[in-house]
Amino acid sequence: MPRERDEPVRLTKIYTRGGDAGETSLGDGSRVSKLDARIAACGTVDELNATLGVVVAGDCPPEIRSVLARCQNELFDLGADLSVPLEHEARLRTTKEQVAALEADCDRFNAHLPELKSFVLPGGSEAAARLQVARTVCRRAERETLEAATTHALNPLALVYLNRLSDLLFILARTANVGREEPLWKPGGAR
Repeated sequence: MPRERDEPVRLTKIYTRGGDAGETSLGDGSRVSKLDARIAACGTVDELNATLGVVVAGDCPPEIRSVLARCQNELFDLGADLSVPLEHEARLRTTKEQVAALEADCDRFNAHLPELKSFVLPGGSEAAARLQVARTVCRRAERETLEAATTHALNPLALVYLNRLSDLLFILARTANVGREEPLWKPGGAR
């Protein structure tokens, strides 16, 4: 029985044995190799979402936590987008509105940060360090999605979303360090 566009997935059984031979299903039911570039991209988006979960579960400032909770939900939307071939209409897709919300968050949080005078080293507070890890996973998700887009038609807004999310994660990491000295790169300073 088909689901409505905004209806959650119903999972009645977790293991199916359907992937035991190295294949999995896309969102339209078609079978592909688990080595398919779309599956790699979906897997890294899933890893990113789990990484954000670690940030949220830790000592994360409330104003950051609420933004990340929204992003976690949107990453499920993005994974659904990647998992359904683009030729299927009326499916859940990453939207301009989701990208615009990320840009608004970037502007809002960045407005209160000091001007950057060097590259920021990952670290400072635990939340900032975890956000920097999430940023690097996001960059990898973006690269893997770009790789998948070289052989499969994908929603271009999925790439834009991941690019903007990595920017936001950088800004949020800096925000999580407000009130402490920001760890900055000192060229040649390690000698």
